[in-house]
Amino acid sequence: MTEARAEARTEPGESRFAQGFALFAECLLTGVWIAVAALGLVTYPAAFAAGARHLGRRLAHESGGWREFAADFRAAVRHGWLVGVAGWAALAVVWIDVRAVRDGLPGGPLVGVVGVLALIGAAVAGLRAAADWHPGASWRSLLARAGRRTVLDPAGSFLLVGGLAVVVCSAWFSAPLAVTVLGAVAAAAVAVEERYRRR
Repeated sequence: MTEARAEARTEPGESRFAQGFALFAECLLTGVWIAVAALGLVTYPAAFAAGARHLGRRLAHESGGWREFAADFRAAVRHGWLVGVAGWAALAVVWIDVRAVRDGLPGGPLVGVVGVLALIGAAVAGLRAAADWHPGASWRSLLARAGRRTVLDPAGSFLLVGGLAVVVCSAWFSAPLAVTVLGAVAAAAVAVEERYRRR
């Protein structure tokens, strides 16, 4: 059945390899779009949401390009910037925790580990919420549902943690490489959400 579904999605005259390579190229391009849209620092949730919608359209063989991405980004950033501010605040709190651990706070290692794990969980929930975003959706309800899915679907959550680790390693190796990998992380979030819906 999966084989039949995959063949049904293949464009006429296009091999599965060509289709997969085209999707890979689209992920790289989407990563650049996400990076440009996230330059506002608090706009990264909206950038990921627009990127995930773009890749979802690509997977469904619907037309869409930069204009649709920009329209989705404008719609998502209306309230999505608040999520971006909250993300930076969480990062600041964890950074303070880690500094306190280094300065010898009693019980510090436990507090540091809990803080880092909570930040990773919040990042995964944010990615899942962005992959589920659609125009008119409430970020608060998206994040609440994504938080539940993060806990109830540990396999999907670990896949996204792996994707985030690839971005960090890519940035450490070469910053331009990390930019393109952002699209692959958005694609992973779309795939994880689709997998969860079909369970």
